[in-house]
Amino acid sequence: MKPDKNIEENSGLYRDKKQLFKKSNRILIFALPVIATYIIWAIYMFTTNSWSLFYHYFYMSITMAFGSFVAGASSEGGGAVAFPVLTLIFKIHPAEARNFSLAIQSIGMTAATLWIIARKIKIERTYLKLAILGGSAGIIFGSYFIVPLTTPAYAKMLFVSFWLSFGIALFVVNYYRQRHVHDKLKDLSNYQMIELIFIGFIGGILSSVLGSGIDICTFAFVTMKYNLSEKVATPTSVVLMASNALVGLLLHQFVMADITPVIYNYWLVCIPVVMLGAPLGAYVASKVNRLIIVNFFCIIILVQFFGAIFIIKPTGRLLLFSIASFLVGIVIFFLLTSHSKRAIALVKGNGYQK
Repeated sequence: MKPDKNIEENSGLYRDKKQLFKKSNRILIFALPVIATYIIWAIYMFTTNSWSLFYHYFYMSITMAFGSFVAGASSEGGGAVAFPVLTLIFKIHPAEARNFSLAIQSIGMTAATLWIIARKIKIERTYLKLAILGGSAGIIFGSYFIVPLTTPAYAKMLFVSFWLSFGIALFVVNYYRQRHVHDKLKDLSNYQMIELIFIGFIGGILSSVLGSGIDICTFAFVTMKYNLSEKVATPTSVVLMASNALVGLLLHQFVMADITPVIYNYWLVCIPVVMLGAPLGAYVASKVNRLIIVNFFCIIILVQFFGAIFIIKPTGRLLLFSIASFLVGIVIFFLLTSHSKRAIALVKGNGYQK
């Protein structure tokens, strides 16, 4: 019996329509907001004749070209690159570096989030919702009660020392232990949900000090304790950091009102870069093997740490603080990995991968 040509034509037409619908959805979700942002930015630059800002702050554009790609491709937000570069190399005060990090991530990470949604890249929604709840409270609490107690040098060394311990732990569990990962969390107990909210709260406090932190903090937790795949945890952390950056920016802009004019200048020369850099990073991360993401992530952490040691040259109490931060991180992250099997037994997920 010969196949019905009409059926074949109709099925082909259906597929074409489906593909067209997908492309139009991508345009509506990602392309239109990005184009609208570029148009608004260009109109402002022309009407205020602000193009000379690129001459004065070109180094910011270069920094965030790399930073935005890292933000989209890994669990470290753009602030994780901006904060150490601005404070260590360009000697910008940590408070300004933090505010800039939140401001630029509100653009770049949001663009990456739109790309993730438009491309339907897999994220872990339960972890995302709970961490957003805790992170929003954490960044507000930290801004009022933790930031005033933090000195610049200690903030810098806390950042690089603590995350060095995570990089080592992540490398060890991926290359020296048999590790099976899965792509979702299901049926979390009430205790586990509270735990994720609390981890988001701690991450929000880190973001209040450093301009980023909730992404890598929660990423560390779900990959270490629950063995969530890096390919799922990474885009989820991108969406999470976007939401936390928006909360932080709104807080510092309209409530605390401590964003200085120079921050806006930095922001203007970086907007056109991060709007495409972060989505490009998210696209690359979705296409490569998860171990490549792990390697990339570990290299970034090492560069940040040794760069800080070279520039700050910590001694005395600051050196002891750095060592203590590193050791505390090692204990925390390896304790998480030791409990991962018990946690997996409680989480009735599926889709295990090596």
